[in-house]
Amino acid sequence: MSFSVGQVAGFAGITVRTLHHYDEIGLLVPSERTYAGHRRYADADLDRLQQILFYRELGFPLDEVAALLDDPGADPRAHLRRQHELLTARIERLSRMAAAVEHAMEARTMGIDLTPEERFEVFGDHDPEQYAEETERRWGTTEAYAESRRRTARYTKADWQRMRAESDDWNARYATLVADGVPPADPAAMDLAEEHRRHIGRWFYECPYPTHRCLGEMYVADDRFTAHYDALGPGVAAHLNAAIAANADRHGA
Repeated sequence: MSFSVGQVAGFAGITVRTLHHYDEIGLLVPSERTYAGHRRYADADLDRLQQILFYRELGFPLDEVAALLDDPGADPRAHLRRQHELLTARIERLSRMAAAVEHAMEARTMGIDLTPEERFEVFGDHDPEQYAEETERRWGTTEAYAESRRRTARYTKADWQRMRAESDDWNARYATLVADGVPPADPAAMDLAEEHRRHIGRWFYECPYPTHRCLGEMYVADDRFTAHYDALGPGVAAHLNAAIAANADRHGA
């Protein structure tokens, strides 16, 4: 079976023009042509296109992709193993970046007073000052902001690392709960939502249930917070928002 250029473009989510370009530069030359000269792609061509798109997604320029795919000593399975390793590493890096951005957004609110070296060690390769102006503009006049600054001004590097370890542990348990299909109104989900609320109250500022509801709504209204929680698993942000609301309802607040 062979496929037209339009069909292949539809399969791969790319343009016909891109396929024409790949043909012109010799990166993906279709195996067949009709009598009228129209391109026809065989299964082997689709396999090669998949490899091309994998490497392109990873940022490889076209000339390097061609060199990799045309290496006579390369095993197709080796390509897949290499791409799997690269993609896995990229996913892990993006997850770390999402978590770092979350911490960066919170850092100014928390009033972190660390050295630059400690700041990067705790939060990764993202400067917490990046969101300082926005955070102060949104919450600078609130009592919670002031209380957070008062508390966190006394925290040491070890305190921040302990707080982050608690957050990481909670994140892992909540992600598992969502992956297991536990509904937001289940007692187990509400208990974790309560733990989330108490963590904020213990480390930063008093977080009554109405405030916690507002935070939950922000997790789905602000794309950056949604991205952070959804990096733990699909739908985690919305699930947490619903669990926070259910927990507040449970406590009559």
